[in-house]
Amino acid sequence: MKVGRRDVRISSSDKVLFPQIGLTKAGLADYYAAVAELALPHLRDRPLNLNVYPRGIEDKGFFQQHASDHFPDWVDRVEVPKQGGSVVHVMANRAETLVYLAGQNAVTLHHWPSRADRLDQPDRMVFDLDPPEGDFGAARSAALALGELLRELGLEPHAMTTGSKGIHVVVALQRRQEHPAVRAFARGVAEKLIEREPELVTLEWYKDKRGGRILIDVRATRGMSVVAPYSVRAKPEAPVAAPLPWEELSDEKLSARRYTVANVLDRGADPWADIAASARALGEPAKRLERL
Repeated sequence: MKVGRRDVRISSSDKVLFPQIGLTKAGLADYYAAVAELALPHLRDRPLNLNVYPRGIEDKGFFQQHASDHFPDWVDRVEVPKQGGSVVHVMANRAETLVYLAGQNAVTLHHWPSRADRLDQPDRMVFDLDPPEGDFGAARSAALALGELLRELGLEPHAMTTGSKGIHVVVALQRRQEHPAVRAFARGVAEKLIEREPELVTLEWYKDKRGGRILIDVRATRGMSVVAPYSVRAKPEAPVAAPLPWEELSDEKLSARRYTVANVLDRGADPWADIAASARALGEPAKRLERL
């Protein structure tokens, strides 16, 4: 494929990765090339983890953190220290990288909430609202309630359907606090929401103890990744993680898989195009939280 000024080779391009809709590896690469303009601002300079499906989504895939040795030199990487060594992650900073990764059967991309130049200081705070199967309406209600609370604290919420089951509520941050401080604040927000909506949301990790409530999964730990905006999920209809205009959460017909590779580009502009402009520090919001 010609992507920008670069020719990107897609081997076995006619391999079907999504049998239910006949989406091939070439089709997946075409999608990532087409969506690159919308997706790259959210991905740039972030360490990635990859969900790879060499034999298609109906077979077992694997989760890949380390960049493969055979990846070409023009695919950007960042070496991340960890206990006992380091991990070299891929970064998707250009369209040809997205296409190349699709050619490597990487269906879904997960990114860090921080960027390579300040790995310990996240610029995103993510609440993953995980509903019981078939109760997306409750996830919408939880997202709306969480958004109201975040606005009380002086923060701007952004919503994204995950393409799987739930909703992510995301807040842009100025890069002043490190992961533990961000996590402590986010957990405090979750606890306050539980005070207000005890029958709707919970922090209980075990499903059999949730009592049908929505899990608030605080994704704010160093090394913890979240599904990237516009990433394809390994589901039969090839749904994508789709950033939303906030008001779309009020649509009772909204589902976690409303947007797919076939229709997400029909929307035009990225609803999160200005997300970085809403970035705030957590000092004043933390004081407001204490007063609530």
